[in-house]
This record gives sequence, structure tokens and C-alpha cells, in this order.
Amino acid sequence: MEVAEIREWERISAHSHIRGLGLDENYRAIKKADGMVGQEDAREAAGIVVRMIKEGKFAGNAILIAGPPGSGKTALAIGIAKELGEDVPFVHIAASEIYSAEVKKTEFLTQSLRKAIGVRIHEMRKIYEGKVENLSIDYMQHPYNPYQKIPASATLVLKTKKEKKKLKMDQSFAMQLVQQGVETGDIIQIDADSGRVVKVGISEDAVQEKEFDLASERTMPIPDGPVLKEKEFVYTLTLNDLDVMQSRAGLDIASLLFGSPERKEIGEEVRKRVDSQVRRLVEEGRAELIPGVLFIDECSMLDIETYAFLNKAMEQELSPIIIFATNRGITTVRGTDIKSPFGMPLDLLDRLLVITTKKYGADEMRDIILTRARKEGIKLDNDALNYLVEIGEKASLRYAIQLLAPAWELSGKNEVKKEHVERAYRLFADVKRSVEYLRRMEEEMLYD
Repeated sequence: MEVAEIREWERISAHSHIRGLGLDENYRAIKKADGMVGQEDAREAAGIVVRMIKEGKFAGNAILIAGPPGSGKTALAIGIAKELGEDVPFVHIAASEIYSAEVKKTEFLTQSLRKAIGVRIHEMRKIYEGKVENLSIDYMQHPYNPYQKIPASATLVLKTKKEKKKLKMDQSFAMQLVQQGVETGDIIQIDADSGRVVKVGISEDAVQEKEFDLASERTMPIPDGPVLKEKEFVYTLTLNDLDVMQSRAGLDIASLLFGSPERKEIGEEVRKRVDSQVRRLVEEGRAELIPGVLFIDECSMLDIETYAFLNKAMEQELSPIIIFATNRGITTVRGTDIKSPFGMPLDLLDRLLVITTKKYGADEMRDIILTRARKEGIKLDNDALNYLVEIGEKASLRYAIQLLAPAWELSGKNEVKKEHVERAYRLFADVKRSVEYLRRMEEEMLYD
């Protein structure tokens, strides 16, 4: 059997098509824009919240998005994060995750809150940058293997439009050059402080000299200015990233990106030290804070202690925008005998701006199904689309969207027709038909 090679990660998430709230210049909802369809009132309310956040008028408050299942609560929260701007952290957790055996509830919540606050750091570093004009690597015998040679030192000439510079390097630099496959014609950067070598790309004239029609590496012009220069680097971390770096000796940005030790609790003193450093960087103009979004789904599962902790967290100086979401009505506040709207204590509920979402109509379902089909590269004929809308009205929009992929498989990955959807509907039961099945098989099924 022939197996197709997987060349890249192609999974499409449920909300990968959301690019914003779909509002015009006057913050009025456009019927279909930025991947959003319908829910005009909810989107306009969210737009007002975004304006208040940008103007610094939302401190100490939070949002509750309430509505039936599949009515776009998560999409609305993602839309808010997208509207706030680039690099804005968006942390999505389910309330059930808080009850983890690894760390205490308060520690998990604190880490989640600090993951949702970004710090954009501007750093000036001394960098050797240029095109590799000439490269020579000296090798030595491996100390433990007489049949193997390893880099001992390197000499290279870096060229910019303005000058050339010859650099003699030790074994550490030589090994990095070999590991990254640096050749003549490549554009590289050498950090004079950290001793790291980075292969940035290949020069345009090297591509012409080697007569490449296509180059997998980034093609770049030869850098301008001197070889040794001070260059500004901008990178965004979260407060939790900085906490981890402070609390674990020897951990740097690369360790965070490519794997780090098992997560442990972080001391309060470490966090105070990080906050103090961040404040100093902000005051010096070397960093800026980016308040993000912490989205807590299934919030009716939170207990009274967690609500009390979050109530206090909302008042702190460094706090993200907290968005709760629930599909519950009047229910018991976990950890008490009190029944309350949405399962939330009234003192916290009074501090929230509540945005309600409604069940989608047939026209809105049609647009959403079409949007998802296009995102997943699935072609639908008109009869199949109409039938999926009928299923969405009868069962749920989520179930109708879930039938897209199996129907596409049944079509042989060609255009999906009504008969393909009908077969998928017959093979995969929705919630209502599952309940009917259990009732019919009551005598043969096992019950506790």
C-alpha cells in the first residue's frame, strides 16, 4: 500500500479561520467578516470591550460570555485577542484543568494568569553580520576516537557593502559553523556576547553564482554598514517565561523553545523579583507590557475558592483580561449549597460585563459551514450544503461541521454530494440519536 508522505503539519483547528471580530470603522458588526458570522450584538459588545481595553479603562473588570453550546463563545474570545493586536498572548484553559494533581490550584491559576501577560523586550547587542566571503576550518584528532576528526578552529572573512573583516575563531564557534552547514555565500550573524552563530540565509549574488533556480533558504541582499555593529533585537516573552528562567538555573530562551525540565511550583520571591525587573525595563524604555487574554471555558465547574482567588487577581496591577464562558443556567456554585446564575457567586458576577450569544439561524449556519469547508479545502455541492444546514437545525451546528470530514472521505476526496453526507449521517450518530439508541437497548446495556 502506498503511503503519502506527510510534509508539514496540516491540522486545522476549530477556530483557525478567526482573524478578528469582523467590525467596521464605527465598531458595527459586518454580517460576515474576519471569519465571524452572525452574533452581531455579541460582536459589537466585544468591540466596545476592546476599545475600553486599548484606552486603559477596563482594569479590575472581566467578561462573561454566556450562551448555548456551539454558539461561538470561544470564537468571540479569540476575536477579542486578535483585535487587541499582534503578539497578544491568548491562553485557553478549561475549568477542569485547574484541578490538577501536579500543582496547587492557586499555582496553576497564577501560572495561567502570567502566561497571558506578554513582555516585548528591546535589546541592543553587538553583532558580527555579513556574507561569508571565505571560510577555512582546521580539524584535530578526536581525543577518544583516533578514526574521527573534529573542528579545532576556524577562520572566515565576513563582507558587507561597506567593509570586509577577517575573524579567527575557537573550537566552539567552529563546531557551530559545521553544525549549521555554513558555506561561502551564506549570510550569518555572530553574537559577540553570547557566542552564538546564526545562519540567516544565502546572499542574492551567491544564488546567481551557483545558478540556483530555486533555493530553500531565505535569499537576502548583502548587509549594509560595518561588519561589527550594534543591532536591536525585539522578542516577546510572557511573565511566566521570565519566572521559569529566574527559578531554574541555566535555563534560557532556547530551553523554553526547545524543551525544559518538568514544571514545578515557583516561589513568590521569584515572581516579585521578575516584576521588579520588568518594571525597571519598562521605565527605562527597554520593554513594554502586552496584557493578553485568559479564557476560562466551562467556568461553572470552578469552585468557590477559585472564584475568590480570581476576584482578587482581577484587582492586581499586572493582570490580563479574564474572559469566562459557560452554557449553564441557574446551577449550584461548586463548594457551596447556593444556587446562582451561571454557577458563579453573585459578588463576582456583579463585577462582570455579560455578553450573551444566541443559537444560529439557518442562513448563518450555511455561511459558517461554507467557511469551514473552504478552510479545510472541501468542495460541497448545493444539495449537500442544504442537507448539512438541515442537520445543523435538527441536531447541532457542531455535529453538522463534524460530518464534513467523513463525508469528504466517503466522496474519495472529490466534491461532496448529498448522498455522501447522508451516509456519514447514517454512520455517525448525534447526541439525540445516541439517547434514542440507549432507550431502545435499555435491557441489553449495562448500567451502574
